[in-house]
Amino acid sequence: MRLATFLPPGSDTPRAGQIRDDEVISFVMKRETVLERLRTDDHDPALGDAYPLADVTLLAPVPRPRAIFGIGLNYAAHAAEQGTELPEFPIVFMKLPSSSAPPNGPVTCPQVVQRLDYEGELAVVIGKGGAIAGYAVANDVSARDLQRREPQWTRAKGADGFCPWGPWITTKDEVDDPQDLRITTHVNGEPRQDSSTSDLVFGPQEIVDFISQTCTLEPGDLILTGTPSGVGMAMDPRRFLSSGDVVRIEIESLGVIEHAIA
Repeated sequence: MRLATFLPPGSDTPRAGQIRDDEVISFVMKRETVLERLRTDDHDPALGDAYPLADVTLLAPVPRPRAIFGIGLNYAAHAAEQGTELPEFPIVFMKLPSSSAPPNGPVTCPQVVQRLDYEGELAVVIGKGGAIAGYAVANDVSARDLQRREPQWTRAKGADGFCPWGPWITTKDEVDDPQDLRITTHVNGEPRQDSSTSDLVFGPQEIVDFISQTCTLEPGDLILTGTPSGVGMAMDPRRFLSSGDVVRIEIESLGVIEHAIA
């Protein structure tokens, strides 16, 4: 099942529903949300109004997650391009709930940031009982100048809108192996990242188990599992994002997010 939050054509009231082929089928109860589905582990098909997918505006599936965790240096090739040894344990940081943004942007760069970068990532979505409910596509937008000069990454990683994700949540029963998915990032049509989640140092379940040792994971929580090699910071010369650039991130079987930089 693919769970989505969206605006129907001509409406500014969010609805939740299920993506089926080229349509969005809303849940019968207008107030039902994706988060409620995650809390109850409800897989009953949506039976409400149907809208062409091309006519709706997709929002972040859970507009404001309670918690957004990030994992650093979790692809072997990315650690190598940074000149860093593989971590012994997952490197965990937090992004603020206000960093959650729709899958199709735009992402606004704060005036204080001069070196904005992309990080295409597989996102894990938590469901009932702290278990993995599904997966999505995310961009761990990063301010490299702030990240380099500040010892913690709250401002560099957690700025408003720095986590566009979606375009929907694909439930785990539809993903045969989350560690065998192709992940690509393009900037203005130019390929930047092309890898597989098989290069993950710590897999999704390992990360969930590690975080759960100290933090109770709740439905709707989001975990960004790390980015492959090919970030702008590691290029020679370095290539950061500018206003008007368009970032497109795709993960096999999970969909595409695409957003402009403002």
